[in-house]
Order: sequence, then structure tokens, then C-alpha cells
Amino acid sequence: MLKCRTVWRTLAPLARTSSTVCRQNARRAGLNNGRLPACVPAAHMSTAPAGGGRENQLYVLLVGATCVGGAIYAYRTVKGDSQRYQDRIDEISSRPLKTFTEEPATPTQSEPPAAPSPAEPSPPAPDAEILAPIETADLPSVWIASTADEPAVEASPQEAAEPAAALIVEEGDASPASHKVSSHTPYLLIGGGTASFAAARSIRARDPGARVLIVTDELVPPYMRPPLSKELWFSDDPSVTETLRFKQWNGKERSIYFQPPSFYINAEELGSAENGGVAVLTGKKVVHMDVRGNKIKLDDDTEISYDKCLIATGGVPRNLQVIERAGEEVMKRTTLFRKVEDFKSLDKVSRNVKSITIIGGGFLGSELACALGRRSTESDLEVIQMYPEKGNMGKVLPEYLSNWTTEKVKKEGVKIISEALVKSVVSKDDKLEIQLKDGRLVKTDHIVAAVGLEPNVDLAKSAGLEVDSDFGGFRVNAELQARSNIWVAGDAACFYDIRLGRRRVEHHDHAVVSGRLAGENMTGANKPYWHQSMFWSDLGPDVGYEAIGIVDSSLPTVGVFAKATAKDTPKAATEESGTGIRSESETEHTASSPVASSAPSPTGVQHKDEYGKGVIFYLRDKVVVGIILWNVFNRMPIARKIIKDGEEHADLNEVAKLFNIHDD
Repeated sequence: MLKCRTVWRTLAPLARTSSTVCRQNARRAGLNNGRLPACVPAAHMSTAPAGGGRENQLYVLLVGATCVGGAIYAYRTVKGDSQRYQDRIDEISSRPLKTFTEEPATPTQSEPPAAPSPAEPSPPAPDAEILAPIETADLPSVWIASTADEPAVEASPQEAAEPAAALIVEEGDASPASHKVSSHTPYLLIGGGTASFAAARSIRARDPGARVLIVTDELVPPYMRPPLSKELWFSDDPSVTETLRFKQWNGKERSIYFQPPSFYINAEELGSAENGGVAVLTGKKVVHMDVRGNKIKLDDDTEISYDKCLIATGGVPRNLQVIERAGEEVMKRTTLFRKVEDFKSLDKVSRNVKSITIIGGGFLGSELACALGRRSTESDLEVIQMYPEKGNMGKVLPEYLSNWTTEKVKKEGVKIISEALVKSVVSKDDKLEIQLKDGRLVKTDHIVAAVGLEPNVDLAKSAGLEVDSDFGGFRVNAELQARSNIWVAGDAACFYDIRLGRRRVEHHDHAVVSGRLAGENMTGANKPYWHQSMFWSDLGPDVGYEAIGIVDSSLPTVGVFAKATAKDTPKAATEESGTGIRSESETEHTASSPVASSAPSPTGVQHKDEYGKGVIFYLRDKVVVGIILWNVFNRMPIARKIIKDGEEHADLNEVAKLFNIHDD
């Protein structure tokens, strides 16, 4: 274009001169004929035969040459730009392939040969193969977390039991192995728990070619936490701490891992994976989050940028301040139970000490008390459980049912110390002495503190995200969003419940559903969180309950009970549903016009030996806001519908008939 402009500036004076000569010739021709034309067409002025014909021809040639030259130049310029653009695109497209093929040769020149890894994961397969069920012959099934539209995936015991060398850092190593990770990932999931895995599956279901990176500070890929305080303790396999496989109450065997190592791809291969995939970066902690720059920093100063991010950091176990102030020796002999390493450590301790004291009377404390109490019958282990309430799960169950549960726990071989407030803990004569505020003294070898969970919001400060002052956790909207491209799910999310107000839930079912929904919304679904999550607890294979909504013993309650039968146990429930994680089967069903039982409900006062099975309704302003199904299973969709309707009920005995508790 610059050349065209220069040529035009050169030719313009000639064009103006030629035009002036034409007008003068025309004027002279008119005077010679005795008249002046009123209007002379412009075309005739430049082509008139009377005088100046040579100059007119020169003008036409110059203008024509200029137009042709400009057209040729424009054509060549556009064609050259197109060719350069295509060459640039080809170069960029070839970069990941070149990096991937050349990388393996680099370490061999500067590092000594490494020992072969014990288990090398298979190369990434197309998404259809990754998500398809893995068929096994004559092998017990391994439960894999599934979405509501997908069946559970089965894997062989060998696959599920083997730790992936590329995913897991050996526990004997002093420091995690280094990972060469791409500096950018479209989907970044912070945290390696249930919520993150559910989100990854959801993202891949809606975007089959998605590249998802999970960053976790644990040394293993995502796994289920409930079995750590339940079924694993009842396993007859002496190597259960290594295999992490166990038998459900229905006798089927499974692993705690959601997927075998072959499901994941190496973190360093994620950027070049043709079909995308899910990679897990283990042993790494996110220490800083730049929301404006859409990037994070790891504890080894590695920076990773993202397009969309999920925070699913879960929580950390609380501890008693008196224990924290007691000194290093007391802390060494105290377990804060949360992770796989805690299960392994406590299992080892329980086989080498004579006394264990569990502080806490909630779900975790009561489950561990029953599990260790059952083990105490086979050894000389003394198991003590102490808590400030009057009975087990006193903050959840009404007093009469809490007392009944306490007697059940005692029968499991547990010594109960109720209304116990810890004043101090000291290490003396190779024992831990727990001094209570009422003067009682308890001596033990080891302490398990099960006093609740604190949501992990360490990233809130650097990210500038809001933390709820009442419930803790990151405040999110109905779509679980904290910012336009940041979502939060699981224990760390404080969300608004359209029926029950703002809440924060710390249970497995909530982690599954919230993680799944966050994954859908990260791919553009824009769905609100309306699900009423449930939770369950088992006190061994014979007593268990499922709950939904707000279950607080300070609320008014109405309980309707019936005599239990042989099928009213957790063991029978898992045999019927085929899974020990009962919430997975519950979330796939919805209640629709349940039919009430025709059997008459019992009248009169319920006695403590009649708490075999029943329904407990929790009321607020005469409306049911919470329900516990006591040894009543596979009825959670009905309970969910009752809470969703939010209606007042004149006679809850009639409502209890919807659960068919009076049927034999």
C-alpha cells in the first residue's frame, strides 16, 4: 500500500496537467465554432480529438497502469500473508509433539539410569475406553464412583491395589518426586478427595476431550474416606493396610480407590494427550492463588495457569487446645484421624499398645470406638471413649435414642466416660494422663481426637475469596461459584439451601453431588444446587442409620418406631442394594407418590428395647427439617421429598407409614 501511495503522488500532477490541457482545447474549439458549449461531458474532455490527444492517451495509460500495479501488489500481499499464517499455525501445532518425543532423551544424558518403576500406568486410551466398565472374570468387584447416568465401573483387585508409580510417591521417600507439568491446564481441580473426582468425571462426561489436572497434597490418587472408619476395621486380611481392600457387609470385596491407576494419565503427558484425560499431581500443595492472573503456585514454586478452577480442599481435623499445649511427647501419641496414613498409623498403634482413648462422641468417634472395641475382644486392648455429652451422638440423636446407642457401644467392649471435659493432658511414666475438670483421671497409651473438622480455607487470603463467619468455608452462590471462573465443592463450600438456608455439609454424599454439579457448571450447565444430601453411620454390621436435612438434638423431635426384623440391618441393606456406599444408590432415585403402609401404627410409649427400627422427625416451626431413618434403608428419596415439600403435618405417625416401617 505504501508503494501505491508513492506512485499516485508522482502521477497526480501529470493527471491534473492533462485535465487542464483538455479543458483549454475544448474551450478553443468552441470559440472557433462561434459558440461555447453549455455543458461538456467529462468523458469528452479527456478524449476529444481536437488538440491534446497525445496527452489524453498518456493520462489513460498512466491511470490504468497504476490500477493494475496496485491490484497485483494487493494480491501478492494477501497471498503471502495467508501462507505465513498457515506456516505459523503448522509450527505451533507441531510444538507439543516435538516436546513429547524429545523429552525422554534429556534425563538420560544428565542423570544416572533410574531403577524401573514398580507399576507403570498404561498409555492413555480414548475416552470411550477409559469410562467404559472394565470386565473381570471371577474377580470380586471394586466400587468406582459413578454419576447418576453412568453405571459403576469395576476393576480387578490387582489394578486397584497397585499404587501407580507415576501418581504416588513412595512413603519411604523423604521428598516427593518431581513432576514436569504443563504450565497451563484448561481445568484445574485443587484437592484430591471425593468432590474433585466427581467433578473430573462430570467434566469428562460433558467435554470428552477435556484435560483435567487434579493437584493434591496426599501421596495417593482419589479415594473414599468412609471405609477408613467403617469396613476396613472389620477386615480379616492382615495386609489390609497395604491392599486397602475390604469386604462389605454383603460379603463383596472392593478397594477404597475410585479408579485403578490405568484410568489416569501422567501429569507431564496431559498437555499432549490427543483425547484429553485426567491426571493427578500427588504430593503437591497449592500455596498461593492469583485470581486475576488465573494461576496458582505450588509449594515447589511451580506456577500453573488455568481456564477454570475448582477448590475442593476439604477440611483438616480439629484438635483440643489442651493437647496442642501439652508438648511434643503428647502430640506424638495423639492421632487426628482423616487420611489413609492415619488409618495405617492407628491400626499399627492398636496392635502395639494396651490402651486407646477416643475423645469425641460424634459420628467418627463412635464408629472408631465400635471398630476398636470389636478388636479388643480378640486382644487385651482397652478402648475408652469420652465426650462432654450424656450419651453417644448426643448432639444428633434425641436423648432416649442416644442412651440406647451408648448401651450398644458398651456391648462392643468400649468403656464409656460421659460428661467429660478435658482439663489437661500430660505424659508421665510412659503413660498419658488425662485430667478431667470434675477431678477424674484417665491413664492411657494413645489418644484419638475426633472432635470435628475445620474447613480448609488457606487459599482464601491470597485469592481474596469470602469465608463465611458463621459456618466456615468459602461462600458460594447457588451454582457453587465463588468467582466467575472459580467453583467450590465438598466440605469447604458454604452454600445456600433454598429450603434450609445457608449451610455447610461434611458428608460423602454431599461431596459426590456438589462435585458432580460443579463439574457440570464448569462446562456451562449453570445449574443450581437444590439437592438435599444425606449421610449415614454404622455401629457395626447390625445397627446403622441414614439422615438428611438438619438433625440437631436441640430441635423438637417425634420418633416412630417398630420392631426390627433380620432384614433391618446395614448388612441386609447392602445385600439388597449391592453397594456399601448407600448414598450412591439413593442419589439415582427420586420419590414419586409413595404408598403408605396399611399396617396399623403402634400406640403407647416406646420402650428402649423397641428401638429396633424407626423414623425420627426433626421439627422447626412445626415443619420437618430433618429425618433420621434408624435401621430403615433404601427410603431416602421419600425423606428427601418430605423436606422438599416443607409442609406442616398434623400427625407424623401417618407420615411414618410412608416408610413402611410396620411391614414385616
